[in-house]
Amino acid sequence: MTANEPTPTHELAQVNISRLRFPLDSPEFKDFVDGLDPVNAAADAAPGFVWRLKSDSGNATDVAVFGDDWLILNLTVWRDQDALTAFMYQGRHRELMARRREWFEQIQEAMTALWWVPAGERPTVRDAEESLLHLREHGPAQRAFTLRQSFPAPGAAS
Repeated sequence: MTANEPTPTHELAQVNISRLRFPLDSPEFKDFVDGLDPVNAAADAAPGFVWRLKSDSGNATDVAVFGDDWLILNLTVWRDQDALTAFMYQGRHRELMARRREWFEQIQEAMTALWWVPAGERPTVRDAEESLLHLREHGPAQRAFTLRQSFPAPGAAS
């Protein structure tokens, strides 16, 4: 952002959930668990990163979502979609994503949703659940959308 650009009024919230194939503390998940801290540190330092949900563990793997112990949650806020996309497809995150089928069940319904929040607002798990449910029921819309079919921030020039 340059000095002449207006301060953004909205930031991009992102949730993705995954259904575990094995217990998180099982040997099958060792590589994934070992990769969490480095990936989270890379995210925290990435250009455009704003915030991520974390518990006392330093990540959100023990945060309940949809009342299902076999689901894990990642809830973050980014400056915009370009910043999120740039992080997603590089480095250690990309390496872990390439192995996701080893660790997580393939689910047909939407497991990732994006939506705009007022700058400085931090979404809750309930907000994330509602966004996923809205996307599943209505498809991509201003309220909840996907990387493939996104919507501009409220008030953004098109």
